[in-house]
Amino acid sequence: MNDYTLDDLDYQILQLIANDARISFLEVSRICNVSGAAVHQRVQKMISNGIITGSEFLLNMPKIGYDTCAYLTLRFAENINIEDVTEKIKDISEIVECHILTGISDLFVKVYAQNNSRLLDIIQNKLKPLGVINVESMISCRESFHRQISDYKQSSNEN
Repeated sequence: MNDYTLDDLDYQILQLIANDARISFLEVSRICNVSGAAVHQRVQKMISNGIITGSEFLLNMPKIGYDTCAYLTLRFAENINIEDVTEKIKDISEIVECHILTGISDLFVKVYAQNNSRLLDIIQNKLKPLGVINVESMISCRESFHRQISDYKQSSNEN
């Protein structure tokens, strides 16, 4: 996979930056009792080894006009190449997550739409033409919480 082995300091840095992506390296260095340069070097190594894949601002979707959040399971015709479909799904801006599944369905996607009518339009006019033969939908009433794993070291050692 990668040739970089995480140590206790790396896990501490990961926990701090995952909990607050806006925390400065200087603040991380103070908490970890190391130099800012050490934090910077370790973060750069974790980025170059694919351990850290980015940072982002989280938006309150209803406040910007996307009142419907839905999760869809999609099943495709037998002759459909799922890898090709996932590439096409990337072009549908309202779909913010896509997971390849085991079992009866092929994909699980998270969709934000302005309303239920727009969600139906996305399903009928953007997804079904890709070869979808069955859609199961679940509309989220409200997100209770959103987080990352908070204890990386413990989780990574429980194999």
